[in-house]
Amino acid sequence: IRFSKGLNMNSQRISFEFFPTKTDAGHEKLLLTAKKLADYQPGFFSCTYGAGGSTRDRTLNTVLQLNSETQVPAAPHMSCVGDSKTDLRELLNTYKEAGIKRIVALRGDLPSGMGMAEGELRYANELVEFIRQETGDHFYIEVAAYPEMHPQARNFETDLQNFVQKVKAGADSAITQYFFNADCYFYFVERVRRLGVDIPIVPGIMPITNYTKLARFSDACGAEIPRWIRKQLEAYGDDA
Repeated sequence: IRFSKGLNMNSQRISFEFFPTKTDAGHEKLLLTAKKLADYQPGFFSCTYGAGGSTRDRTLNTVLQLNSETQVPAAPHMSCVGDSKTDLRELLNTYKEAGIKRIVALRGDLPSGMGMAEGELRYANELVEFIRQETGDHFYIEVAAYPEMHPQARNFETDLQNFVQKVKAGADSAITQYFFNADCYFYFVERVRRLGVDIPIVPGIMPITNYTKLARFSDACGAEIPRWIRKQLEAYGDDA
């Protein structure tokens, strides 16, 4: 994503999300990219957490390096699926000792084949509450929002209530799943404001670089790609 360097990024609350890499070469490329993006003065860099905590160590290492080498605050994604309270407590203490001030608290994706969430905490609101109980106000907590409804929610009304629970548990702000239909975002914000939610709700943006992967990922996470965008991108075929 390109932004004007003259823009005050912190006032715009812009952040960039990274996925921990599997190879040393990939990790070096990630750090090089992060250093370039640091020129745009983002509010923070976040780093994702694999299904069932599958990238726990790589997420930890990436976050600590981003925080120390880019001069941009780093925010780890933290998931409760598959982790015990002891594991989560240990991770929180590690981040706290490293000077990390922000956490993106999520239920987390279920590993393939897992039908129900495992672990002592099953939902994101329970994780937010646990972080507050363990660390007080040390961490600024971001949570996820789903303008087009979480793909595993029973219905839209239930999903709104789930979001409200996360906020009441102690969330400071929210970042949405990416979307291409702006109306869904404004409608979501309007609905939760009526329910008493007043925290910032920041739109998630997904740059389109590979249509095939984007379509597959969007189907899985419930993000609608409008027909006009699909038709436009399909016309390009494999032309990057």
